[in-house]
Amino acid sequence: MSILKKILITLLVILVLLAAALWWFSRGDTADLSVDEVAGTEPTLEEPNAESFPTVQIAKPVGWEEGDAPQAAEGLAVGRFAQGLDHPRVLQALPNGDILVTLTRSPKSEEDGGITAWIAEWLMTRAGAVGDSANEIVLLRDEDSDGVAETRLTIANESNGLNSPSGMGWHDGKLYVANHNALLAYDYELGAESVSGEATKLMDLPPGGGHWMRNLELSPDGTRIYVAVGSVSNIGEQGMEVEAGRAMIWEYNLETNRQRQFAAGLRNPNGLAFSPWSGELWTTVNERDMLGSDLVPDYLTNVPVGAQYGWPWVYWRNNIDERVDAPRPAYLAEYAREPVYALGPHVAALGMVFTQDGHLMGTEFASGAFIARHGSWNRKPPSGYDLIYVDFDERGNPQGKPVPVLSGFLNDDGTTKGRPTWVEWAGDGSLLMTDDTAGIIWRVHAPGAEPGPGIARLSSERLPPPNQLTGEARATFAEDDFAREVPAQ
Repeated sequence: MSILKKILITLLVILVLLAAALWWFSRGDTADLSVDEVAGTEPTLEEPNAESFPTVQIAKPVGWEEGDAPQAAEGLAVGRFAQGLDHPRVLQALPNGDILVTLTRSPKSEEDGGITAWIAEWLMTRAGAVGDSANEIVLLRDEDSDGVAETRLTIANESNGLNSPSGMGWHDGKLYVANHNALLAYDYELGAESVSGEATKLMDLPPGGGHWMRNLELSPDGTRIYVAVGSVSNIGEQGMEVEAGRAMIWEYNLETNRQRQFAAGLRNPNGLAFSPWSGELWTTVNERDMLGSDLVPDYLTNVPVGAQYGWPWVYWRNNIDERVDAPRPAYLAEYAREPVYALGPHVAALGMVFTQDGHLMGTEFASGAFIARHGSWNRKPPSGYDLIYVDFDERGNPQGKPVPVLSGFLNDDGTTKGRPTWVEWAGDGSLLMTDDTAGIIWRVHAPGAEPGPGIARLSSERLPPPNQLTGEARATFAEDDFAREVPAQ
């Protein structure tokens, strides 16, 4: 046998082995449970199936045909509020009815991340998430109230200091914007065609990283800003030093110009909103990967000050992730909180809003939260790729299973028409949702519906102090006390 023939045979064997390895690793883990079984207040949590290589099933975005639209729930209609946008992500409604949207992507990385970074970039390219960030805030205005924005103005861009901007909020002549690396404030009067003056930096934020979006929410009284910052990694595998200031929600006090860590242990918090029932902050969170297609569910939860949700050491309060090398903080299992509501495994839950006064969504969607599920890249079969509604009871607690509001994004061939990203209420009571890979903002409403009422704030009388007794109880206590103190004669 000639040397050349031996070389060719060797190369063929290597190619066959590589093909076999690629086939083996690409099979991944197929889910045993439905998405709904891993959703709700009591999700089914299977035993973890740790993966050396992630399950990969990416739905490649192919866009929507002209005139095509998502499938709306019964009683609802959907149309295009705006289209032709360059990767629209976060929406912000202004008091005068104008809508702001950030056109943004992840910041450019200056580092060579090696094979891991190359694989991540390939995955994100397939998912339609790679490209230069437009770094714009665009104003959209529906001047004739026909459900379509006729006016489109760029009110800020890179020249104004925007760098992968995400969250926005407006209050009292100030527009607040969260870049990937800083919280900024601009002077902006309602109706103006651009921000004015230079941006004021309020605080630095941990830059870039694996989870680069920085959403923000203003407190109802406009005195505090809450900023969600995701982790760099899946489970701290790059060392916890790089996670400093991440996987948490920050609070910035506009009256004192000081910041503090508000809540921690949240791998990738995204949507932020205040509960209309209690006034408490809530968030959507993307949980960890590579424990199989059925774990771990993303979730919706309240966020009390000082809350700790356990990342990376534990999930769902008392499930220890044995893969984590970093030493576990003392008593973490005792004080880690359990999320309130599971949204399904790997659904990539992003923007959220609660039902608000004047909504046009009908009685079926009158008391809960609307959440955009961006869609999985590492689950078989795919999960998410929809807009859902989570019903809440009269006490402000989520109940039941997620209800589809907009669906039909996934195609039978494994591609997707778009990816739901963010939600916001329009001034007319309709619900707006960004579809980032399709460049569309969808408008949803119930035709003919009367404006619905808002959710009433819960109120109750303050409980008496534990040592405060009244009426008969006080008299009984006094008699017992006397009997103890005065010995029998």
